[in-house]
Amino acid sequence: MTTASEPGTDHTLLRDALGRLKDREEVAERLLEASRKHSFDPDVELDWDAPYEEGKWFWPPELVSLYDTPLWHRMPEEQRMDLARHEAASLASLGIWFEIILMQLLVRHIYDKPLTSSHVRYALTEIADECRHSLMFGRLINLGGSNPYPVSRLNHNLARVLKTVSTTPGSFACTLLGEEILDWMQRLTFPDERVQPLVRGITRIHVVEEARHVRYAREELRRQMVSAPRWERALTRLSAGEAARVFSVAFVNPQVYTDVGLDRREALAQVRASAHRREVMQTGARRLTDFLDEIGVLRGVGRRLWISSGLLAA
Repeated sequence: MTTASEPGTDHTLLRDALGRLKDREEVAERLLEASRKHSFDPDVELDWDAPYEEGKWFWPPELVSLYDTPLWHRMPEEQRMDLARHEAASLASLGIWFEIILMQLLVRHIYDKPLTSSHVRYALTEIADECRHSLMFGRLINLGGSNPYPVSRLNHNLARVLKTVSTTPGSFACTLLGEEILDWMQRLTFPDERVQPLVRGITRIHVVEEARHVRYAREELRRQMVSAPRWERALTRLSAGEAARVFSVAFVNPQVYTDVGLDRREALAQVRASAHRREVMQTGARRLTDFLDEIGVLRGVGRRLWISSGLLAA
C-alpha cells in the first residue's frame, strides 16, 4: 500500500476508485484562493434589523419533517409555518453543535502537521468560517423567537466519545455527514422565494463557504482511505455508520412538536412512517453515500448502520 507523505513533500501519485488524488498542498492553495474571493461576514452581509415578512416560511415546507403526513394535512397553515420556524431553530442548533465538534476535529488533525503549510492554513481558514457560521446560526435562533434545541444528553456524550476515539479518516467522514445533507437542503432553500429573506441569505452564505469545506474533507478522506492502515479503515467504517445513526436521530429535536401544540409520540410515529421524509433524507444523503461507497467506507457493519439510520436504502 502506498502511503502519503506530509504536505509539501507529497510527490507520490496516489490513486483510488475515483482516480488520481491531487497533491494536498495544491488543493489547499486553490481553496485558500477561493476563500479570499468568496468569504462573507454575516454581520455585514445580512440585514438583521429587517422585520420578518408576513406569510413567508422559515424553512421550505417540503423539507419540514411532517410534510405530507396525515397529521400535516390536519394542521392549519399557521401551525405548519410555526413548525417550520421551530424546525429551522432546531437545525440551526444542530448546526452549532456539529460545527463545534468539527472545529475540534480539525484542530486535532493539524496538530502534528507542518505549521506553515497551505494544508494547515486552509484548516485554520475553515475553522474561522465555522466560527462565523455558529455565530450566525445562534443569532437566527434568537431573532426567530424560538428557544435553542440542544441534542439529547445521550447524543451529546456519544459525540464526546466520538471526538476522543475518532480516527483521522473517521473525522473527515463525519464532517461530510454533517455538511452534505444540510448543504443539499440549503441549496433548495436559498433560491426559494417562499422563504424569509434572512433565512435565504444565511443559507446562501453557508452553501458558498461549505462547498470549500466539502472539497477539503473529500480530498483528505480519499487520501486517508488509501494510506491508512487496515485497522483504521475498519474503525472508520464503523464510526461513520454510528455517526450516521446518531445524526439521523438528532436531526430534528422532538421538542419542536410539543412546542407547536402537537402530540410528540404521534408526530414521531408519523415521521418514521413517512415515505416522503424517508425520500428527502435519502436524497439529501445520496451524493455523500455514493461517494463513500466508491471509496470503500460503506462496508460491513458500518453499511448496516447507515441503512438503519434511514439515510441509505437497503
